[in-house]
Amino acid sequence: MKREIIQTLDGSTTIRLPDWDECYHSKHGAIQEAEHVFIKNGLALFPDSKVSILEIGFGTGLNAFITFLESIKRNQTINYVGVEAYPVAADEVLAMNYVAELDAAQHAAIFEVLHTSNWEEKNTLANHFEITKRKQFFEEIDDIELFDLIYFDAFGYRVQPDLWSTAIFEKMYKALKKEGVLVTYAARGVVKRSMIEVGFTVEKLAGPPGKREMFRAFKK
Repeated sequence: MKREIIQTLDGSTTIRLPDWDECYHSKHGAIQEAEHVFIKNGLALFPDSKVSILEIGFGTGLNAFITFLESIKRNQTINYVGVEAYPVAADEVLAMNYVAELDAAQHAAIFEVLHTSNWEEKNTLANHFEITKRKQFFEEIDDIELFDLIYFDAFGYRVQPDLWSTAIFEKMYKALKKEGVLVTYAARGVVKRSMIEVGFTVEKLAGPPGKREMFRAFKK
């Protein structure tokens, strides 16, 4: 499938799949979307020092990198697991301008290690931050009560509705600890119904720039 690097409206880059007319991040701002959905409405709910995060759709590593930067600001210890069935190619990673746009030149090596570190192994990026990348299809996830927070960042329902099924959200529910949280940029009624069916309590929040709404779901 054809792939191209484009610049989003906040200046940060993303990958676009022209055949699907789908992007890895919002065309209105990749960094703005990540910070709004996953940090402001996700990580910020966990002020305690230790947080375990599962990311569904590791992609370009943007969410992981921003979370690393936030962990420094918040003095948080984070165990991060990123799941991705189709890892981004090295030349595409090099084209991402996140280090510059986030004014994080001192952590440029961390962004590189996010992509060059071995898959299926726990990698220590700093004393307070460990990451494991799993090359895995979402339907293969079988974690039980391991995570405080899930970043659900799969391709959109329009192009891959199977990734937003009741079966997938049941796996997400099981993967979360009690009172765990799932956040996603999505706000479709069919997605909400699937979440509720497996036991989540779902709330609708203001979305990131260019998107009116998003969902946050809580495990009872």
